[in-house]
Amino acid sequence: MTHSAVIVDAVRSPMGRTKAGGAFVDLHPVDLLSQVLKQLIARNDVDPGSVDDVMIGCVSQVGEQASTPGRLAWLAAGFPQHVPSTTIERKCGSSQQAIHFAAQAIMAGVNEIVVAGGVESMSRVPMGSSRIGRDPYGALYHARYPEGMVGQGVSADLVAQKWALTREALDAYSAQSHCRADAARAAGQFAREIVPIEVPGPEGVRRVNLDETIRAGTTVERLAGLAPSFESAELAERFPGIRWNVTAGNASQISDGASALLIMSEQKAAQLGLKPRARIVAFDVCGDDPLMMLTAPIPATQRLLKKRGLTIDDISHFEVNEAFAAVPLAWQKSLGADAARLNPAGGAIALGHPLGASGARLMTTMLNALEVSGGRYGLQTMCEAGGMANATLIERL
Repeated sequence: MTHSAVIVDAVRSPMGRTKAGGAFVDLHPVDLLSQVLKQLIARNDVDPGSVDDVMIGCVSQVGEQASTPGRLAWLAAGFPQHVPSTTIERKCGSSQQAIHFAAQAIMAGVNEIVVAGGVESMSRVPMGSSRIGRDPYGALYHARYPEGMVGQGVSADLVAQKWALTREALDAYSAQSHCRADAARAAGQFAREIVPIEVPGPEGVRRVNLDETIRAGTTVERLAGLAPSFESAELAERFPGIRWNVTAGNASQISDGASALLIMSEQKAAQLGLKPRARIVAFDVCGDDPLMMLTAPIPATQRLLKKRGLTIDDISHFEVNEAFAAVPLAWQKSLGADAARLNPAGGAIALGHPLGASGARLMTTMLNALEVSGGRYGLQTMCEAGGMANATLIERL
């Protein structure tokens, strides 16, 4: 018997800047995630002891994030010890994969209630901390791909070149991301999904309930003044003729954050008298060229739509992670999606990209936006290091 997996609720922390003075730079990632989990459970009046598993995405599993942060955060929230947790790493899609695993467990009848989410403190555990001074690839990988690997920023420039995306197009999209996020914030839309986080300090406890990352008033003209981030003589020789258009302004912001979803079988939600907000309809994950790295959302979306017999026009809302502006623009150009439905509340360029938390953050924002717009289907996809992508289809209830 197959069970239906539904999303009962989805919440996130505000997105914090990682620079000095950022909202969460002095807050342990376990304490950040713990507060999100505690408020998710409290606002739905669910017995925490009835949760079967806690699945948490986290990319940099070293230092303060090295010891199953979901387990520690659950216990730090004061919840029952018998509830287990696991940590999932699929690069930027880690917490989206956590949602997939939660849905799979429920659909299979193994679990009835799962909390799925993610956390990343990029200020306290910097990106790449787990592989400093080490080659993660190995001789056999290098033998298959003798051209070697590049950083994701270089891949973004390669994607922009392949899809003929100009610097002006990248900057215009990025300015739009800030504009849309600012409009959503002003309309109170994000207040529906953000739970406040308390940060202890020498002057007392500070309550953070707003995203720090949105730069209202960002313009194409300001972004045009930024220098390319990845241009070098060595890369110019390796990739002759390429135009270097990726900058700090048309890429996602490094940030701190956490997010979590309460996922149940539809039967269990009814038994508890809870009204589901959405049904998880389908999901997919696939790989693509590891050098281009950021293109897999295109085939992942195509496969997902084919599974359900839907077209791109059947989808009301698209969340395509703005790791770089080139990613959603190449995706849109390939699939012909309506630009108005693509990241309508802004994306990671404006809101930040706390790696392991981003998949659940995007899902939280998409679910909230579907309820505001009255749309039926929402489709989320994100590029992931190594040339992979998750795709998820939900239906608003």
